[in-house]
Amino acid sequence: MPQVPSHITLPIEPLLVLHRLTQAGFAVYIVGGAVRDLILSERDWLLMDFDITTNATPQELLTIFPDAFYENSFGTVSLTYQNLWQTEDIDKEYRDARELIATSHQASKSDPRLIDLVTASKVHTALLDHDQAQPEMTDEAPTATLPLIEITTFRSGEKYHEGARRPSEVQWGHSLIEDLQRRDFTINAMALKLDSTWISGLIESLAKNPPTLQGLAVESDHFELIDRFEGLADLDQRIIRSVGDAEDRIKEDALRMLRAIRFAVQLNCSIEDSLRSAISKFASQLADVSAERVRDELIKMLLSPQPKRAIELLDEVGLLEMILPELVLAKGVRQGGHHTTDVWQHSLDALEACPSPDPVVRLATLLHDISKPTTYNDESGQPTFYNHEVIGARVAKQIGQRLRFSKRDCERLFTLVRYHMFHYQPENSDAAIRRFMRKVGLENIDDILDLRESDRLGSGARKTSWRLEEMKERMVDQLNQPLDVTDLAINGNDLMTEFDLRPSRQLGELLQSLFEIVLEEPEKNNRETLLALTREILTNPTVKST
Repeated sequence: MPQVPSHITLPIEPLLVLHRLTQAGFAVYIVGGAVRDLILSERDWLLMDFDITTNATPQELLTIFPDAFYENSFGTVSLTYQNLWQTEDIDKEYRDARELIATSHQASKSDPRLIDLVTASKVHTALLDHDQAQPEMTDEAPTATLPLIEITTFRSGEKYHEGARRPSEVQWGHSLIEDLQRRDFTINAMALKLDSTWISGLIESLAKNPPTLQGLAVESDHFELIDRFEGLADLDQRIIRSVGDAEDRIKEDALRMLRAIRFAVQLNCSIEDSLRSAISKFASQLADVSAERVRDELIKMLLSPQPKRAIELLDEVGLLEMILPELVLAKGVRQGGHHTTDVWQHSLDALEACPSPDPVVRLATLLHDISKPTTYNDESGQPTFYNHEVIGARVAKQIGQRLRFSKRDCERLFTLVRYHMFHYQPENSDAAIRRFMRKVGLENIDDILDLRESDRLGSGARKTSWRLEEMKERMVDQLNQPLDVTDLAINGNDLMTEFDLRPSRQLGELLQSLFEIVLEEPEKNNRETLLALTREILTNPTVKST
């Protein structure tokens, strides 16, 4: 039998919540994913959210925690760490250190970029959309995103309306066991009860012994693991098993089918047979789940350590055709040329190789050849996929819209799939490099390079490509060159003043003609030369370049 850990490490914040609730006479427990992760010790407790359950009602919780948030109908009251720090007068040195860790973690989520968007945005404002700017496109330090503590009243059940992201109806429970037995999987149905006397002593000593970043090692003498459904054993054996009857759990919320696969790939677990069978049986019910909830689970799978396995599992149980039916068509579509696998296997291998931590880039990688099945032609004896990147870009965007990705992310999907076929040769001119950068957009350069690397590796190529590395160097060299009409040394007002022109289509065409000249010959981007070129174009409209 697996052993209960000899100790667990906790931050002070959830203990403050437990203390206040026990002082007020309520039963209180740490539950859910926090218990699972504390046992596994695979996540940094400094960055963990905590779920707490209690017999206190939301109204009673708000009396105890007046600064908490309660803007829902499903019984969850949320507390920020800042709320607790202020009311408990937590040591400032500790608070500052916690915020620094959170800020550093937020910044580390972005991979090192070839294109410095902060610098680039100061030179090429038109190529960067400041209304939808990414965090790395600002000079300001990243905002600290501290963990959250969510407190929920015991539940005995909940119902979801079709398409709902949150339960539309919640039945309050009367006991912890009643609450645990309505949860999805055994590994999420464990609870921790901490010794209230020990917590009280700890809280009283805070003035003399302020909390540290080493956390609090809670010995097993001071906590009880409540494990009615043998989640500890399943965690030890790496098994995802439903609490009670698998079919009943899925009927309660069809999203649990996706959650089972997500936990399997996040935690390197297998899915228990009866749960797997139930998922296959009820796969079609995923149609009743909102696209937003499906999207969020898919993103977590793509960001997991095993994204390829996630797609394979989705396919094996019949869920993939509910989410990405276009991808299923890739099975058996041979490619020829340097490819040794079909489109399906290549797409999955590319996803597995994707170096980007961005879920949109990973999804674009999975979908980069999405239209090869529909553009397949072998009349010449060799497979061809004419225009598959053009058609595929539209399909990828439609998939993004169907899954309720933001407008910006849908456009990113389109761009990444549309231009993933770029080729570089050393003889390419600097102007050709600049045209590529302008076409793709500076904000997408790093992402399309990641997709290209994934595409290569998914075809069995070596990790390093000297051509790709040389292209990167040349793109960096071109960053200070004109890449858009707005980079010209003159603008429309200059032309109207110098040549007595009015705002018109002709004015825009003039500027575009000048830009095409400068794109090829950046040294001509100065006021005198551009005005002379304008005069020549106006005199002889057939002259567009020199």
